[in-house]
Amino acid sequence: MRLYTLGINHHTAPVSVREQVAFGADKLPQALASLAGGPAREAAILSTCNRTEVYCAAETPEDAARWLADFHRLPIDRITPYLYTLPEREAVRHAFRVASGLDSMVIGEPQILGQMKDAVRAAEEAGTLGTLLNKLFQRSFAVAKEVRTTTAIGANIVSMAAAAVHLAGRIFDSISNQRILFIGAGEMIELTATHFAAQAPKAITIANRTVERGEALAARFDGRAIRLEDLADALPQHDIIVSCTAAPLPIIGLGLAERAIKARRHKPMFMVDLAVPRDIEPEVGELDDVFLYTVDDLSQVVASGMEARQAAVVEAEAIIDARVEHFLHWIEQRHSVPTIRALRDSAERMRRHEVEHAMKLLAKGEAPEKVLEALSQRLTNKFLHAPTQALNQAAASPSTSETGLDIHSAVTRLFHLHQQD
Repeated sequence: MRLYTLGINHHTAPVSVREQVAFGADKLPQALASLAGGPAREAAILSTCNRTEVYCAAETPEDAARWLADFHRLPIDRITPYLYTLPEREAVRHAFRVASGLDSMVIGEPQILGQMKDAVRAAEEAGTLGTLLNKLFQRSFAVAKEVRTTTAIGANIVSMAAAAVHLAGRIFDSISNQRILFIGAGEMIELTATHFAAQAPKAITIANRTVERGEALAARFDGRAIRLEDLADALPQHDIIVSCTAAPLPIIGLGLAERAIKARRHKPMFMVDLAVPRDIEPEVGELDDVFLYTVDDLSQVVASGMEARQAAVVEAEAIIDARVEHFLHWIEQRHSVPTIRALRDSAERMRRHEVEHAMKLLAKGEAPEKVLEALSQRLTNKFLHAPTQALNQAAASPSTSETGLDIHSAVTRLFHLHQQD
């Protein structure tokens, strides 16, 4: 059995293909049991919005690929163009890179590590995580920790949402003391709200044209929702404003912002406009007590963070390459265990047989000295029979035979021999 990884991810396939091979949490136990009961001896499945990967110990990866297609009731040629199959060395390196965030859409993001741990937990519960995969994932987690603690792979800002929180932290001593108003309820607002909510602000409000959708999002962050028509009254009550709608015209004009600042008695207001076209008139940023940032401003922060992360990738890859070699060395040692066990079992059978023979001779009254001498000679002959026979057969082959030379070299190393002239 060898280690293999096969899968489809955001590098190789569009979402329309990825969603066809995804595994929901409710399907994982059945899938793992089917996989480990068929083409694989050990199995784990990592399934996220960006990837579906099968990690397995199997004879060949082809059967696992067919299993993936069959399980999802797809023709194999539907996924073959997007499928990657990684043999042992590449599989190990891939697992280390995935856990460290180097294969993610956003380099260095930490979410994938938690998703990988969930995949391992599911495999453990299904009983499909054997010695090989368990060791692979535990090493992957250790490598990810080493990469994060010794490089700057996760230390820089690489998303608009994180950049917004970072810039707000420059204006306010603590975001936990601020009230935040989000205008809109789309994906970008949801992501930005998640980042700000992690800072435990004093209050979160969602203003949206469709109040039901706003209420659904606000409920996630223990906030409240208001209608977009109530924005004028709500604006002065909030310290941080983040807006991202599909409105064709600005939602916050200069006059509205001026009235809000006056009502706040000129307390600073931090605004982030993530919309294109813009939700906030550019002139608002000229007010003394308003700090307005646009998509372009945040893009500069993100670009700087991405550049720093790319520099850290070089260091991370060097760490991973070294750890891959260590793991492969462990695998090679593991492959030799059955041979070592068989060798010792064979030697033990020889020993017991000769001891029984010697005990019988002693029981007949044979001299102990003669019995011990015979015992040692018989054991020596039996132990050396196989290597001697192999050497004789090699000698009968042409002197240039690679097999013969290999046998001579192996015996010399095994028995620490030094040829004499």
